[in-house]
Amino acid sequence: MESFEFIQVDEPAPAVRRITLNRPEKRNAINNPMRGELLRALQEADRDTAVRTTILRGAGPCFSSGYDIKSDLGADQPYFTADVGMQWARHVAEGWMSIWDLAKPVVAQIHGYAMAGGLELACACDLAYAAKDARLAHPVLRVAGVPDFAWFPVAMAPRHAMELHIAGREYTGEEAERVGLVNQAFDPASLEERVLQVAQRIAEAPPAVVTVNKRLVHTAVEARGGRSVIRTAADLQAGPHMQALGAISGAELSDRVKKS
Repeated sequence: MESFEFIQVDEPAPAVRRITLNRPEKRNAINNPMRGELLRALQEADRDTAVRTTILRGAGPCFSSGYDIKSDLGADQPYFTADVGMQWARHVAEGWMSIWDLAKPVVAQIHGYAMAGGLELACACDLAYAAKDARLAHPVLRVAGVPDFAWFPVAMAPRHAMELHIAGREYTGEEAERVGLVNQAFDPASLEERVLQVAQRIAEAPPAVVTVNKRLVHTAVEARGGRSVIRTAADLQAGPHMQALGAISGAELSDRVKKS
């Protein structure tokens, strides 16, 4: 198994692999090297016949605070994306959508908070479970346009998606369960155990059966235009006001998000 710098990989149960975002000092902010390692680890698990499902979680106090806007997200990107529309948004959306195309399910385990790009990553997973006291939000939407991975209007009821997008709604884990951001919310002390139980139930089923069921659900999402909505949202970021936002420094954008 490959060794990594920004993630940790272990196997907490037979046929279950677990990936931990491992930048706790940076609140697991997602830079390009971390994204590259994460996607490689998921692909490695997909190739490994001994693995049937993967859990994704964060080290330290939270799942993830979002993309590392203090890093150069345009440099050293882990895979090629054509420069169409806003290249970064299309690039990251393609990466998260590649999780849909894996044969094996990926399960997000959310504690502390999942914000902005961290929430996008959690929503890209096939299943998501949160601690009841977790916080889920996308504060960047109030200061910098549409999400890079626009999953919310695809999967949520329009009223809930609208509230997240334009009113800056922050959800607890319990509220996130009610509006469809996560599958279930558990007591914080039992979150890890309960998520592992879900993963083990998945691992008990024949892998081919799990794969075709995963593909069926994502095909239904795509038949309703889900993939096209996400890709088009990335292109919408190329509007004149978004070009202006490109001149904002990472520190200034971070300050605006905090004030929102």
